[in-house]
Amino acid sequence: MSEFGALDQDLQQMFGDVFGDWREARGPAALEIELDRALWATLVDLGISRLTAVDGSGATWIEAAGLLRAAARTAAAVPVAENDVLSGWLREQAAIADDDLIHSACILDPSGSARAVPWASQVDNLTVLWPVGDGWKLADVPVSQFHVTPGRDLAGQPRDAVSIDLATLDGADVPSDVVREYRLRGALARSVQMAGALERIVELSVEHATSRVQFGRPIGKFQAVQNLIADAAGELVIANASTDAAVLALAAGEVGLDGLELRVAIARSVTGHAAAVIVRNVHQVHGAIGTTFEHQLHEFTKPVLAWRSEFGSLREWDTRLTELMVASELDLWAFGVPTDGR
Repeated sequence: MSEFGALDQDLQQMFGDVFGDWREARGPAALEIELDRALWATLVDLGISRLTAVDGSGATWIEAAGLLRAAARTAAAVPVAENDVLSGWLREQAAIADDDLIHSACILDPSGSARAVPWASQVDNLTVLWPVGDGWKLADVPVSQFHVTPGRDLAGQPRDAVSIDLATLDGADVPSDVVREYRLRGALARSVQMAGALERIVELSVEHATSRVQFGRPIGKFQAVQNLIADAAGELVIANASTDAAVLALAAGEVGLDGLELRVAIARSVTGHAAAVIVRNVHQVHGAIGTTFEHQLHEFTKPVLAWRSEFGSLREWDTRLTELMVASELDLWAFGVPTDGR
């Protein structure tokens, strides 16, 4: 690790190789995504399915973000965010021992129900939070104890409805700050995944503009196409910058929940608006071929649009960011500017 918290290059290369090898060996894309347990077994064998465990590798959100980006860049069908930085972290808060099961997580309403729970029908356990009076409880429960109604999001990823009789749960008491941080972690994880997929989307548009010949020359030679790709690349830069800033803040653990929420709100707002521009532009660059199921573009554009509405919609994060900015005592014009003036 460098003094700036950059991801170790050897580790980044390993992440890329693992998911790259999986994608090369994978068959044709499917309309409905299923959890790939063979790939998951590989992650377990390499010790990266649960990176940030307190008694594990000692990895931080920096390494976890690297793994999430690598998975998103290849459309890997595994719940790396849910198992590690969400469920794994929640279980640590309640002193629940780690295991080799595959986990997801959600917040139940007072009736014991939750909708659009990631991977619920395909994981082994759900780590759940639910309100009790003025407080909260947390438990890790086998999926077999839930009533699960399978569902899918825009990208075909499992997003299932679950329900359980809360009277059957024996949970640990947790403070409300745990619930707040869980939501912020989920929002940041989706921002990281979006950034990873957006990076691959821009790469695909450059590759297409270079190889697709029209009117006797590559379409990338046309100024209109160049402008579309340049705009997309510019949006990617600011999406990466805002997301990385939030990741570094969480990894450092020095800003508190209020400071973290501001940084996550910035990341979600910036990345959400960047996604709109990038997805629109790259589909214009690809033309009709980019709308076909046979082309891989949809494997990245559709998850980005689906992730954009999870753990808070773009409108909700824009609204929250405005509220935080108005209430903040920070010098907002200098916020995030290095102290050496660079």
